[in-house]
Amino acid sequence: MAHFPDMRETDSNGQRLARIRMRRRWTQQRLATETGYSLSAVKAFEQGRRALDRPAVILAMCRALDCHPTEITGGPVIPPQSDLAGQAAVAGVAAVRRAVLRHGRPTRPTDDEAAGVDLVELRARTRAANSDRQAAKLANAGEVLPALLRDLQVAAEVSEGAAHREVFSMLATAYECAMQYLYKLGHVSDATLATERVVWSAEATGDPLRVLAAQWYDAGEFLNIGEHDEAGAIIDAALTALTRMPSPPPEAVSLRGAFELKAALNHARAAEKDAADRHWRRAEAAAAQLGRDRDDWHLQFGPTNVAIWGVSLPVELGHGRLAVERAKKVELPETYSRERRSHHYIDVGRAHFYNGQRDQALDAFLRAEHLAPQATRMHSGVRETVGTMLRTQKRGRLAELGIRLGVV
Repeated sequence: MAHFPDMRETDSNGQRLARIRMRRRWTQQRLATETGYSLSAVKAFEQGRRALDRPAVILAMCRALDCHPTEITGGPVIPPQSDLAGQAAVAGVAAVRRAVLRHGRPTRPTDDEAAGVDLVELRARTRAANSDRQAAKLANAGEVLPALLRDLQVAAEVSEGAAHREVFSMLATAYECAMQYLYKLGHVSDATLATERVVWSAEATGDPLRVLAAQWYDAGEFLNIGEHDEAGAIIDAALTALTRMPSPPPEAVSLRGAFELKAALNHARAAEKDAADRHWRRAEAAAAQLGRDRDDWHLQFGPTNVAIWGVSLPVELGHGRLAVERAKKVELPETYSRERRSHHYIDVGRAHFYNGQRDQALDAFLRAEHLAPQATRMHSGVRETVGTMLRTQKRGRLAELGIRLGVV
């Protein structure tokens, strides 16, 4: 994703919004009129007195100003020089990008590479990469993914039959890992490219459920840029196929629940509270039907995930009080992925911030950082919220977190 030369990493989302608005030669009143927000809200966003962290608000600004969300959120983020783990995490971006770009191109393997394809070893390496993904070990991901993707691409080219299909299933998983790695580091365009590779690889497996699981990520790409109709079309088609399935196996029920959650998020981003709640309740029913958490295609659906989304959806809608009340009932097992647990605490922190509970917000962000340091420090919502808090309170643990985030 290209950087604009006048955009500094320590800028707030509001400052970047102001520059984009002025580049269009719009007044603050014009932006308020075009987005439906009040003039006082636009001023508060631009002056950093109000956090511009909710995707729904950012997307409304983007639609009005015809810009990409990252022009407001400021990605990709460059970690401070003092953050050695963060520096290690971003070191692999170029190599991962090159490996993703080579999908579908001739691999031209050497004779030794072709003869050395070992599916058992590739399975183990793919599982390890996915474990790194769930543990939010971004530095590990940047180190292992380029070689893994290359070896899987070679295996896909030289294998046949059932082995060929299995390799493409592993390749889809590896591209999912690359997608998450790139997305968390703010390389959104590269992450979108990796998502396309997930879909193409899944289609080569010949497994209808694997294809639908890949489309869950595809829907997310449209959702992230505010194309709610396109995201909704993908989600609706998947839910129709899954609902019509006679005697669906547990993995199909799990996938249906995951799509209900994605539908709920799509409606929340469109500020459609009733529709979002309706789909969340349907996901809750699917989780009750399963009776336990599952990890089909790494989507981690079940009662725990539904409870987590019960917090994140009101956060998307700006309803901090409801999110905090629901968070009190969430019990996260230690076996749940560190990445997912950290994201939950990020949502809890944002909910407390919306309620004016800044100490509790800071506690939640620090808890998220403990679980997944780099992913938390790179999270645009955390950076924006902490930056807003720092403008009124520059001391103690908050200032220390701001330094690690690189926002002071």
